[in-house]
Amino acid sequence: MSRYTGPSWKLSRRLGISLTGTGKEIEKRPYAPGQHGPTQRIKLSEYGLQLQEKQKLRHMYGMTERQFKNVFVKAGKMQGVHGENFMILLETRLDNIVYRMGLSRTRRGSRQLVNHGHILVDGKRVDIPSYSVKPGQVITLREKSLNLTAVNEAIEANSFVPEYVAFDAETKVGSFVRLPERSELSAEINEAYIVEFYSR
Repeated sequence: MSRYTGPSWKLSRRLGISLTGTGKEIEKRPYAPGQHGPTQRIKLSEYGLQLQEKQKLRHMYGMTERQFKNVFVKAGKMQGVHGENFMILLETRLDNIVYRMGLSRTRRGSRQLVNHGHILVDGKRVDIPSYSVKPGQVITLREKSLNLTAVNEAIEANSFVPEYVAFDAETKVGSFVRLPERSELSAEINEAYIVEFYSR
């Protein structure tokens, strides 16, 4: 399956979670899209709940099913809790770290920044959004990209940078300080359902 490129707001309303992180999608109409959206009351089966949770997380990070499953398998080979390791691995993706630093308002925008070669990791250009950032690595913008309007607007609008990421808005230099803890990640996701889904 290829990456979803349809309307993100409709998908957010269908899954009942803000995929962009802004909350605007479900603020105005907090129900599923379509003619029967406001009145629909569907009780999901256990499989339905597991699938929905998996889709929430997959679309949140904008990944294909194959990429998502590969990261899940990799997390299973690590020591510790499978679900927590999985979420931590997703958080170390380069496009996500760029988003967490506040260089873009959405993960889609941060993926585009990486794809177009605007991002340097330890001084070297990396244009692979799924690149796994290691703690201590420094992330900067290419010299030609320092004055991008979209980046400047995103930095101005950003009011929160998580503790596991460091970012200086003046120099536009950031770093991945440490691996995040589960308590610092999305509380809207129940990773146990995802583990159950893939363990069937």
